[in-house]
Amino acid sequence: MKLNAQKGTFFKTLENEYPPEEIFSFFFMLTEAFFKINRLNLALNPEIEIDKNQVQQLESALARLKNHEPIQHIIGETEFFGLTFKVDKNVLVPRPETEELVQWVLDDFASEKKALKILDIGTGSGCIAISLAKNLPKAQISAIDISEKALQIAKINAEINNAKINFILEDILKTEALNGDWNIIVSNPPYVRELEKKEMHRNVLDYDPPGALYVKDNNPLLFYDKITKLAKTALNPGGKLYFEINQYLAEETEKMMQKYGFSTELRKDLFGNFRMLRGEIN
Repeated sequence: MKLNAQKGTFFKTLENEYPPEEIFSFFFMLTEAFFKINRLNLALNPEIEIDKNQVQQLESALARLKNHEPIQHIIGETEFFGLTFKVDKNVLVPRPETEELVQWVLDDFASEKKALKILDIGTGSGCIAISLAKNLPKAQISAIDISEKALQIAKINAEINNAKINFILEDILKTEALNGDWNIIVSNPPYVRELEKKEMHRNVLDYDPPGALYVKDNNPLLFYDKITKLAKTALNPGGKLYFEINQYLAEETEKMMQKYGFSTELRKDLFGNFRMLRGEIN
């Protein structure tokens, strides 16, 4: 069967589910991942044929997309900060906004000569910790997560990217103190309130791990409060605490950090939403 014919089937099947540009993107992400055929290859050779097994591969992926399963799960990996990360149902698919948080940390410590000690809390796929490790090769980096399955994925990602990370299975809400003295603590903890679920796309609602996303409406800063309290005594002089935050709770999160004695700075993400918060002990 001609690959171009499969492209037509793709569009017809998904036209009521996704915008045309997204369907186009999905199709070529799959052909490149599965067959090493990209958009240019097909443009130059529109008569490319695929065999029965390849057709079945695409049809299986098509059925999963129709159910709004993330394309990253179907392919089995994604790109973050120029690196490849394995992802599945046990970890959040890394978002572009989180890349901006990593960049903020790197910008702040670009001229640092000494070996930094960095702690990533709620590491998931390991995307933050591993990206920092690749760009701060002298740093000693540890990463905590409550999920054993998430840490298994994170360890694989560290191996894929040749990054040395100390992974720790731990429930931060039950932690009494953070062992060690840290220059940087960074976290992208659960922050989506139950009331915000109606804004979420199906690919997030149905496939991302709930424990990594949601907090109760009556205590949405649960993780931020606990981590800030722990960071107050765990950070070295001049150390900094970085959060990815809920855009709707930016002011409340900043005031909470200030209550613990941090001077703070809020930043917007590429979509113009307050998404990042940095704190430094006064």
